[in-house]
Amino acid sequence: MKNIKAMQEGNGSLQVQVNDTSIGMPIPNAQVLIKNENGETIEEMITDESGQTPIINLPTMPIDYSLNEESEVRPYSIYNVEVSVKGFRPRSINGAQIFADNLAIQEINLEESNNTTIDVIEIGPNTLWGDYDPKIPEDSIKPVNPPTGEIVLNSVVIPEYIIVHDGVPTNSAAKNYYIPFKDYIKNVACSEIYSTWPDATIRANVLAIISFALNRVYTEWYRNKGYNFTITSSTAYDHAFIYGRNIYKTISQVVDEMFNTYITKFGIRQPILAQYCDGIKVTCPNWLSQWGSKYLGDQGYNAVNILRRYYGQDIYLEQAQKVSGVPSSFPGTVLQVGSRGQNVRTIQNQLLAISKNYPAIPRLKVDGIFGNMTRQAVQTFQSVFYLPATGLVDFKTWYKISDIYVAVQKLAELV
Repeated sequence: MKNIKAMQEGNGSLQVQVNDTSIGMPIPNAQVLIKNENGETIEEMITDESGQTPIINLPTMPIDYSLNEESEVRPYSIYNVEVSVKGFRPRSINGAQIFADNLAIQEINLEESNNTTIDVIEIGPNTLWGDYDPKIPEDSIKPVNPPTGEIVLNSVVIPEYIIVHDGVPTNSAAKNYYIPFKDYIKNVACSEIYSTWPDATIRANVLAIISFALNRVYTEWYRNKGYNFTITSSTAYDHAFIYGRNIYKTISQVVDEMFNTYITKFGIRQPILAQYCDGIKVTCPNWLSQWGSKYLGDQGYNAVNILRRYYGQDIYLEQAQKVSGVPSSFPGTVLQVGSRGQNVRTIQNQLLAISKNYPAIPRLKVDGIFGNMTRQAVQTFQSVFYLPATGLVDFKTWYKISDIYVAVQKLAELV
């Protein structure tokens, strides 16, 4: 492990989101304590009606440490986040990672309980800083008819959830986590690259992560081997998924924008198993180099050109046409002031249902007319869920509204 120097010269920011076990039910009036690595409380906040704290600025390591692989200094600062509210078991996330010039989002889900013992979750280091097992090489394209089973899906489908086995495949004692697909991609990306990197680099790495995960989904890789999960958190087999960790707004917005896009090649149906390594501690000539992709981004390469440098000139990007678990697919046309019809009515209905749990969102009249009140409701929703507050219902906003609407409806069915 590299030496950590006690130097705080940058400035990052943090916002905490507190939910009742699910993102569909925010918890207002929760007490949130921010502590430094020594356990000293440096900030105390209360969540608002959306379950969110104010955004606070925190000292961090200088941004340059995350932009150069030769740095011997940990490139992010560590904070602990402790949350408590009456009727719920308190929880502490130890090891939230804050980068300079970036907004970190720490989501904490609490369970109703009279147990006042703090549930502590320890967050491991980013894979570029910590010591993790290198990926065991595999073929990037799987046989169509593997000997232990057959491909079930006729086309690539974005799953609603992905089942993550928190350990190597053979560790039967490891937990399985049911994670929404987009949340899984965000977690992995935030665990394996730095949010301070160029936008094109972030996009290239996110596309590699999506493609790898969808290959596991499409080929039913682990289920064909007799396991009851989709993917593992082992870097030797799959990707680093770190339960409970924070994400970053920069990476979150990229995933929301392109979660149904994957890498493939002409003549095949499946997403390629886009393997990669850091390119420094471990080298992998035929895979994407994470640090190498960073420097290509610095040089002005776009995401596709970065990917082609590593996976070949014959790769291209494809989009899955079906997203599981949503009431209806994006209509293909951005909704805005002046839009009318059933698609507008769908969004109004969903925002009206969501506003019951998120009262900051104005309650709407469902009339199929996209007016100023609808625009205001969309903007508020976008602000609460870390999307650009444009007031336009584009691809990423449509599916985020759908995600939250489905979560709210599922909670309503349980009441």
